Amino acid sequence: MSELPIYVCGQRVAGVNPVAVRAPFDNELLGSVTQAAPAHAEQAVAGCVRAAKVLRGWSSAARAGACTALWWQLSEKKDDFAKTIAAEAGKPLKAAEGEVQRALMTLKLSAEEATRISGEQLPVDISPTTAGYHAVVERFPVGPCLFITPFNFPLNLMLHKVGPAIAAGCPFIVKPSDRTPLTALKFAELLTRSDLPPEAWSILPCDRTIAAALVADERIKLLSFTGSPQVGWALKAAAGKKKVVLELGNASAVIVEPMGDLDNIAQRIVNGAFGYAGQSCISVQRVFMHESIADELTQLLVTKTQALRTGDPLRQYPDVGPVIDAASADRIMQWISESGGEVLCGNRCDGNIIAPTIVRHARGDAKLHTEEVFGPVMALETYRTLDNALERINSTRWGLQAGIFSKDIFKIRQAFTTLDVGGLVVNDVPTTRIDNMPYGGVKDSGLGREGVKYAIQEMTEPRVLLTRYA
Repeated sequence: MSELPIYVCGQRVAGVNPVAVRAPFDNELLGSVTQAAPAHAEQAVAGCVRAAKVLRGWSSAARAGACTALWWQLSEKKDDFAKTIAAEAGKPLKAAEGEVQRALMTLKLSAEEATRISGEQLPVDISPTTAGYHAVVERFPVGPCLFITPFNFPLNLMLHKVGPAIAAGCPFIVKPSDRTPLTALKFAELLTRSDLPPEAWSILPCDRTIAAALVADERIKLLSFTGSPQVGWALKAAAGKKKVVLELGNASAVIVEPMGDLDNIAQRIVNGAFGYAGQSCISVQRVFMHESIADELTQLLVTKTQALRTGDPLRQYPDVGPVIDAASADRIMQWISESGGEVLCGNRCDGNIIAPTIVRHARGDAKLHTEEVFGPVMALETYRTLDNALERINSTRWGLQAGIFSKDIFKIRQAFTTLDVGGLVVNDVPTTRIDNMPYGGVKDSGLGREGVKYAIQEMTEPRVLLTRYA
């Protein structure tokens, strides 16, 4: 199998120290990806600095057109991309196809938002001394950006950074996950056929030393990272004066108040907990059930969970595929064992496939409650009062998204104003993310917001033009 190149300033370049990429399901060798050397990183940054001056002169129509052209290219290759995602990320093919569809939406939104980057006319004649002054505020691109992307959504989460960057007029370097670099390199092939200046982009698989140098480089004006909180906050500390956007972890909780149609609610929760083997920052991890419905809802959750199919993500069309690697599988099984709770179903591991697991009444300090599992595990708890449920959800260091099933507008409002989260989803699970909404967390869950419009705001700076008319 040939060694795959990297992309430096829009050009295919042979890297160094090839790294094997293997399928999480069966460890099959999928490819060997070369890594960037220090000289490649320097060339990429210097190219971005030069390209920033070019992109600053692009019209909104040109930026929108570049996003639209990428949309057309991706739509023609969507099946190929889905298969690559399914293979290297271990994502069931149906879910991988869904990710490609979302990526297409992200590019479409980026094209639209490129033409909607607006400023304002600001009244400044607010006192006798400022009479005759006029102010206009416009937004300008921050300049070269560094994007470090995760394994779990190797296409759409990359495009949630790349699409807004193109829309804003920012050149960029992508450092993809070393577990799923093939999708990013495949997208690089589309970028080579785009209208972007070659120096405006690089796709650089690289080791931590190179990545750390890029993070610290003062010529990079924005770092956007999606991944673990341990790595994310360390990168922020090393980033110097540049802007930093972090989308990190969560221990996502959903509250279920007494209401009808528990069967549908149970299905939504099961889908939210075990889709892509729970490897999403907003997968349902903790379920807080009102004590009056706990027994009925628990039985429904167990029955529906036991009906889920596991298997080869590419061939058996399972509901749940493997977790990303053996180390993750071992950690998840250990956390279940240490939880002190009652295992209602699952708790079996075959290779990297963990049977979807439900644990009831785990200890309050168990990692199933306090840490992000990032696996197919759901922890069940009961509550008597909504105040108690909200307090327990807020007791962790996480604050990305939460959910509540309720028909009581006053309780919904109470949850919205009380929970320390970036978003509250009503009558659905916190796993719900729509690609044009602001997305990000508080506390250890992150800093800043993604979602195309909001990412563009992060990637641009307001500049005021103040004029005195004599």
